[in-house]
Amino acid sequence: MKEKEQEQPPAPRSDAPRPTSGAEDHERAPGAKGRERTSGARAQDLLRSFGTALATPTGPGEPLLARASSPWVRRLPYGVALALVASLLPVTITVLMQDYHVDGPIAGALATAQTVPLFLAVTRPLQAWWVIITADVLGGFALLDSDYHELPWPWTPMVVIGYLFLMLALGLRESRRALVSVWLVTGAAGAVFEILAPERPGSGVIVLLFVLSGIVLLLTATLRGRGEAERRLVEQETISEAERARRTLLEERTRIARELHDVVAHHMSVITVQADSAPYRIPDLPEAAREEFASIASGARESLTEMRRLLAVLRSEGTEGERAPQPGLDRLQQLVEATVRAGVPAELAMPADLTESVEVPQAVDLSAYRIVQEALSNVVRHAPGAETRVSVRGDGEGWLTVLVVNGPAAERTSPLEGGSGTGHGLVGMRERVRLTGGSLDTGPLPDGGFRVAARLPLTNP
Repeated sequence: MKEKEQEQPPAPRSDAPRPTSGAEDHERAPGAKGRERTSGARAQDLLRSFGTALATPTGPGEPLLARASSPWVRRLPYGVALALVASLLPVTITVLMQDYHVDGPIAGALATAQTVPLFLAVTRPLQAWWVIITADVLGGFALLDSDYHELPWPWTPMVVIGYLFLMLALGLRESRRALVSVWLVTGAAGAVFEILAPERPGSGVIVLLFVLSGIVLLLTATLRGRGEAERRLVEQETISEAERARRTLLEERTRIARELHDVVAHHMSVITVQADSAPYRIPDLPEAAREEFASIASGARESLTEMRRLLAVLRSEGTEGERAPQPGLDRLQQLVEATVRAGVPAELAMPADLTESVEVPQAVDLSAYRIVQEALSNVVRHAPGAETRVSVRGDGEGWLTVLVVNGPAAERTSPLEGGSGTGHGLVGMRERVRLTGGSLDTGPLPDGGFRVAARLPLTNP
């Protein structure tokens, strides 16, 4: 028992330090360090984005105001740049040599680097800014040892004028992040000079350039944003108008296809009935003829089935088919009377025996009715109260002529094109005439009226 008691190690003291691992130290580290790393990473990303904006021009080198409609406005940036370079270059050289007593070669090099890149600013303002800001900073260091402390420093008045034009070019071209970066670099360069020579009284121009450049950048960026918004609005309106016209055309074509289905389906149904009833109507019909009629009836039924499937696709969702028979020339008198009740004095001139003396195909019959219907609807909408004459006649040469002429109205509201009636204005008329292989002639009359003339073939086109 004594040996076992001697082998047991002494119990550790409660106040002795306990060793810890690195992982436990990391877990015990305060969350502030992680937040500091996150803040540092965000700052680095922000600086990197600003640097990328300064190194990446936005535009492809297109001149300023190149999209203006007036040629004088398009040439304006070149004229302003030429005037600035022609005036600032000699003045800068003279002021540096006479007022600041800079050596002639140095003054000429600085003046050239500070003014000539203004030509480049017309097409590539960000690249021009890099050249000019470098030249301006070098010029500030060149004037640092000047004994004429009462003169503006580090930016001369010529530098301020040229720099503001450069800010104008930048504001019209570059992104907002690039503009902010340029403004901050301008302020940082001025702050460095202020730290190097805080006692110079002429250094107030640093604050002046910093404030004026910010104002110019803000104003030009705002004007550019407004112009782009207006341009996008105009483009969207143009696209919407084109889509509206396209949708109107598609709707009218769909309507014509449905009506054409009704016309063709009628004839196919007649063919089916005649083929099915032929063995009962014709006595002693040979077996081969019976099989031929049965084949004709089967093909007609299959065609009807396929047309009904096509009609289901063409028909708008939630739209039911028309159960009434398709209208034709025999219902023109009712249409004209309804127009008269709507307040338009209209009259119809059509031979009473037209449909008896001339064989009118059903597609032409329906198209002629729809053309007159849409023409009268346009008169009601756009020329209320105008006297209207409707004429339908066959010329004896295989053509049906439909003529609708209205006189001037007291007031006209809007053009006929793209109307919102049954046939969608002149678009529907053209589509129907094209379907039948005819021709359409429309246009205003000298007295202020309007004329619609359609020639439709009485035989298959």
